[in-house]
Amino acid sequence: MQLNGVDVVDTFAEAFSMSGTRLIVTAVSERWAIVAANEFCGNATSVIGCDVEASIERILPPEATPDGRPGVTVLAFAFSRDALSTAVSNRIGQCILTCPTTACFSGVADCPPEKRIAVGANLRFFGDGFQSSKKIGNQRMWRMPCMDGEFVCDDKFGTFTGVAGGNLLLCGETQAATLAAAEAACEAMSAVPGVILPFPGGIVRSGSKVGSIYKKLKASTNDAYCATLRPLSKTELPEGANAVYELVVDGENFELVKTSMREGLHAACKVPGLKQVTAGNYGGKLGKHHIHLRDMID
Repeated sequence: MQLNGVDVVDTFAEAFSMSGTRLIVTAVSERWAIVAANEFCGNATSVIGCDVEASIERILPPEATPDGRPGVTVLAFAFSRDALSTAVSNRIGQCILTCPTTACFSGVADCPPEKRIAVGANLRFFGDGFQSSKKIGNQRMWRMPCMDGEFVCDDKFGTFTGVAGGNLLLCGETQAATLAAAEAACEAMSAVPGVILPFPGGIVRSGSKVGSIYKKLKASTNDAYCATLRPLSKTELPEGANAVYELVVDGENFELVKTSMREGLHAACKVPGLKQVTAGNYGGKLGKHHIHLRDMID
């Protein structure tokens, strides 16, 4: 298969279900909302080694936030709701509560009670008895005194069952050409609402495979796509490809992840120097969501 002269391998990306939530982070200015969100998203690229996968989803104008201030939305994913609750509570407590002027709200509406996770309910104890609560409709929020005023946080956050691990592997002639293709793909993929690309700038240089010669490691370098290892390991690289970047996408549902991947594929294949696009899978044994590149050509 080809798209704009670029070879597209007839394969599929193998994605899997994860528990997700959306945070709305607000502050006195957009700058401080972004600072808080970026701190929250630190060390949140892959659940292989992190407690969550998280990234900023979009910027919100004041009229779109619960308290009428500038804000951002963040999506976070973990393997279970319990793990998500722990990670989100810890990260809000350390990275958003501590940031000047911030507040934090649930961005998932109409979530049944059994699928909500405790967040403000855990953080309220920081108030040391001076905290107070207020209920608006069915949603309770907590107010915790801080040295610049107070921190407001919803008692519980809604969750959803999302899809994580959608991916594209871009193989190019040079590092510069492949990075340009990855940047174009990342921009197009991130424009789809309801998805995030959790790796640095949305791009992965250190693609991994399952397992290692070292028993303690769950994953290790994907040597089949390392050009420098061609003489030492069985390669999957096409002739003339000397660099590979991976794009990993998580989303609220299967269709959003598929749409994001399609946008990325078409954007990448417009960049000169890209040789091949493929995707990572494990023979269908890891995840039930299979996203075929063939379906994205037209």
